Amino acid sequence: MKILVTGGAGFIGSHIVDAYVQEGHDVFVVDDLSSGTKKNVHPKARFHKLDIRNKSIDRLFKKVRFDVVNHHAAQMDVRRSVADPSFDASVNVLGGLNVFENARRYGVKRLIFASTGGAIYGEQDVFPADENHPLRPLSPYGITKLTTEKYLFYYKMVHGLDSVILRYANIYGPRQNPHGEAGVVAIFADKMIAGKQPLINGDGKQTRDYTFVGDVAKANILALRYNGSEIFNIGTGKETDVITLFRRLKGILNPSCLEQHGPAKEGEQRRSVISYGKINKALGWSPMVSVDDGLAMTAHYFLEKGSKKK
Repeated sequence: MKILVTGGAGFIGSHIVDAYVQEGHDVFVVDDLSSGTKKNVHPKARFHKLDIRNKSIDRLFKKVRFDVVNHHAAQMDVRRSVADPSFDASVNVLGGLNVFENARRYGVKRLIFASTGGAIYGEQDVFPADENHPLRPLSPYGITKLTTEKYLFYYKMVHGLDSVILRYANIYGPRQNPHGEAGVVAIFADKMIAGKQPLINGDGKQTRDYTFVGDVAKANILALRYNGSEIFNIGTGKETDVITLFRRLKGILNPSCLEQHGPAKEGEQRRSVISYGKINKALGWSPMVSVDDGLAMTAHYFLEKGSKKK
């Protein structure tokens, strides 16, 4: 199949590109390189430096006639969305609409959309949350993801365009940007290797559902095979607190690193964990990489990356 991956030079998107190429698909990447890097892009994928908000993306859709669009390009920093909600909406809502309109216009058969399983549910009533949990996003980022999901419902009902929406937990792994994407695993690893002091926000007992990026790529392969439109959580169903995460990385990377705490972040969600039961039943997906193994692979990546800089 001819597949377009928007945001395919970024952390998660580039792993999905790799998986699609390995499956034998003809893969195209659109990325403006605002947070991704061209070095992440598989050599067999065809790269186009484009902002998803730019109307010129129309020419690429018209020329290639994609079978599938996998939409990962986004403004994904929750704190930036709070500081600048208009910019967040311009990328995540207007950029998404530009992609979807071209998909409709040029005969795309299926959309896959990267949504959020943490920010979209807000403070949870049950743990882990399934896809029927009330949607109470507390950030502009979460609101734009939910808005995009609603637009995809519209495109299905009015235009017959199928979409598989994947609500991600906290994804971590190789290639995560410790500066642009603000993942705590990448931030801790980067600072520990550099001999700098990481700070744990607040008491460190806030929990997240840490899911390895390789498992996410496999979910995106399975999403190609789903007939119809559906929403699936992608997570492990297990909580890990920040202190535990810090101590495991410290043991691998820098045993002498001190455990220091900074002030808690205002409005930070206390607990977040999502169920993967629905996608397991529908497509047979389940997380295969444990947090211990995933952290070890991620730490090795950052160590190798650090040694190349020297």
